[in-house]
Amino acid sequence: MRIRTVRLILAVLAAAAGAGSVHAAAPQQADKLSFFVAADMREYGGGKYSGPDYFRGAAEAMRATGPAAFLVIPGDLEPPEPVVEVIGAVFGAGFPFYPVVGNHDTDRKEYIAYLRGLNSGGTSLLHVVRKGPPGALETMYAFEIGPVHVAVINEYYDGVSDTGSDGDVGAATYAWLAADLAAADKPYVFVVGHEPAFPLPDMTTGRMRHEKTSLNRHIADRDRFWKLLRDRKVTAYLCGHTHDASAKRIDGVWQLDCGHARGKGDPGAPSTFLRITAGGGDCRYEVYRADANGRNYTVRLAGSLLGE
Repeated sequence: MRIRTVRLILAVLAAAAGAGSVHAAAPQQADKLSFFVAADMREYGGGKYSGPDYFRGAAEAMRATGPAAFLVIPGDLEPPEPVVEVIGAVFGAGFPFYPVVGNHDTDRKEYIAYLRGLNSGGTSLLHVVRKGPPGALETMYAFEIGPVHVAVINEYYDGVSDTGSDGDVGAATYAWLAADLAAADKPYVFVVGHEPAFPLPDMTTGRMRHEKTSLNRHIADRDRFWKLLRDRKVTAYLCGHTHDASAKRIDGVWQLDCGHARGKGDPGAPSTFLRITAGGGDCRYEVYRADANGRNYTVRLAGSLLGE
């Protein structure tokens, strides 16, 4: 009995000694989470554009990069139904995806009605922890998965209607977001909207779109919004709108514009999606871009969101 007890003690000591080297990273790996960001696939999700050269190909390329927890779409799904069908076909029924209202999603009543219906009652999307404010109950929300908190804002909400603004973070949106960020306690926090706060040229082609028709239409509101993100130490602001991909830390906050995911549908800049991995003491982004034919997505830019 005494020999067996000694052996047990030695085994425990050996395991403890090895834990500092072989097994120390295991809990961090378990806490890691990856997700995709893709936007502005509008008009290239179905019908004659349903093949691998368009959004379908971008979705298949995302899946090929490895497991991910969800997809967030920073606006302009229009029309949304084919985009949702592609997501289900490629990733499987029940894969979490989170739509953001873009300017073109407000063009027709049926588009915005469909997006509202995806989050009926403000909580039917998976993992929602905060409903939107009155007038944007379904189209603004926050959700949490693992170590990540994501706040989705509707920049077309004017405090009354979720289609009433020309693209702004007005007083009502700001108040909702400020309350959400004050309550968020996850180590990685993202805010997602359609329009960039600071429009930038495409990282590959240099093309510039929406230079004066983004959140900079309302500079005071834009600056107040950006200060909130900085003060709350938001990991990154994720957006689309321009169809031009870029990644830049501006006044202490990262802005990632995910460009467009139209495949060859927009020849002015390569089709793009982002893969973000948070956890293990770091948060890294990868910018995947297609060739001129909307295929063969490869990493063109990568880095950490926790550095300069």
